Amino acid sequence: MAVTEYENEPIRGLPGHLPEGEHIVWQGAPDWRVFARSALYTRWIAFYFTLLAALALVSGSVGGAGMTAISGAVVLGLLNLFAWGVGKTTVYTITNRRVVLRIGVALNKCINLPLSLIGSASLREHGGENGDIALQLTGKHRLGYAVLWPHARPVRLRDPQPMLRALPNAAEVAAILRRTCADVVPNATGETAPQQRGGMATPPREAAA
Repeated sequence: MAVTEYENEPIRGLPGHLPEGEHIVWQGAPDWRVFARSALYTRWIAFYFTLLAALALVSGSVGGAGMTAISGAVVLGLLNLFAWGVGKTTVYTITNRRVVLRIGVALNKCINLPLSLIGSASLREHGGENGDIALQLTGKHRLGYAVLWPHARPVRLRDPQPMLRALPNAAEVAAILRRTCADVVPNATGETAPQQRGGMATPPREAAA
C-alpha cells in the first residue's frame, strides 16, 4: 500500500506503467452531480438556506431574506464547483492486483490498495444505478482520514475506509470488484469464490492477512 504524489501519468489514473502481468479490469470516475448530493449534502444545505430565508420573510426582513438567498447561492455554487473538480480529477482503477485511487483537485496523489488487503467491501446505493463502494482494509495501514477525504467513508475517523464515491453503474462495479478479489484471494477451501455481503466481495481474513 502506498500514497504517492505526481504530476505526469503515462497511463490515465496511474503514476507509472503497469508491471508485467498486471492489467486494468475497470476504470471510472465519480458523477459530480451525485457526488455533490451524497458527499457534500447540497440538497440539505439548500433546504437550510431556504428555511432561513423563509423565516426572515415571515419576520418581515426582506433584506435579510435576500442576503440569505445570496449567501446560500454562493455556498452552493462553491460546493458544486468543488464537486465538478472532483469529478474531473478523480480516477478509480481496478486492476487484477490492486485498486488505485487517483485523487486530489489541487495536487494529484495516487493511493494503491492491493486486493489482498481488502478484507471486505460494502455497496451503498443512492437511487437509480448510482452508489458508493467502501473498502475495509485488513491489518495496519497509514491512511489517514484527511488523506482520503472526500474519498472516505463518513465518520470512520479512527479506522478510515477508502471509498469509491458516486459511481455510475455501482452494482456492476461491485460485481467486477467481487470477481477480481475472488481471483486473487482464494477462500479457506481453496476455491476462488469469495463470501458475499451486500453484493460485494468479502475475501476471508485468513487469506487476506
